[in-house]
Amino acid sequence: MKRMRLYISLIIITTSFAAAYCANPRNIRHHCSSDTTEISELLRRGFESGITNPNKLIAQYARWLLDKPYVAHTLEGDEEMLTINIDELDCTTFVETLYALARTTLNKRYSWRDYAHNLENVRYRGGEMKGYASRLHYISDWIIDNNHRGNLREVTHDMSGVKYNVKSINFMSKHRDLYPALADDATYQSIRNVERGYTNHRFPFLKMEWTNMKKLLKDLQEGDIIGIVTKIEGLDIQHMGVVVMVNDEPYLLDASSAGKKVQIEKENLIEYMRHSKNAIGVRVFRMAE
Repeated sequence: MKRMRLYISLIIITTSFAAAYCANPRNIRHHCSSDTTEISELLRRGFESGITNPNKLIAQYARWLLDKPYVAHTLEGDEEMLTINIDELDCTTFVETLYALARTTLNKRYSWRDYAHNLENVRYRGGEMKGYASRLHYISDWIIDNNHRGNLREVTHDMSGVKYNVKSINFMSKHRDLYPALADDATYQSIRNVERGYTNHRFPFLKMEWTNMKKLLKDLQEGDIIGIVTKIEGLDIQHMGVVVMVNDEPYLLDASSAGKKVQIEKENLIEYMRHSKNAIGVRVFRMAE
């Protein structure tokens, strides 16, 4: 009887802990009523897979999301809310979804509320949603913030052929008309304040014409998160996806605007990069243990 009471007490404590650290339900925007059921089912599959390696979990969840439709701008609305949408993904929300699913599984949590907490934690500065400007819009900002909090780490600088780029990241303020939220002067100024911290920002990247398949196979792991570095002025990363191995070669599994769905690209990573407009190289991120 004492053991049973202790077990019940632990359940109550665990439930209370999870509730205390998940997003406020009033600030969550669901795509549809089945989202929570689908997330719970994915988490069940992840748990039953027995996978405990973060990269392998990322890759497995990516494969389970194959053929989900690509839809852009799903996070935008009249006010900033934690958007949960497992059925419509762009390249960034796809990667954030994979992180949240994998982190929830590694934490041995199984509810959509735990997933919501981890999604908020990776998407927003300091892990807390405080309006539009608190969202980590630029990937350089996203990785620095998440690296600082132990969520992710950049491994580009440890790889063969690494080079460094210096660039001022200010695309949003320079193209204010493309972002409806920036019509508000206070929000615009908040974004400008973020961008000032990335004036002449120095970051590592693998310049693709200076690498080869042998080097990539040595350095890359399945489940690595890939950021495609762009030559577009004011922008750091133009696209994201994750590495999967096909016939012992690295391919990009991504939410593709061209393919209109989550897919494995038809060419290996090197060939994909050669045909990618405005791309100059890649950055590589890994989920922390």
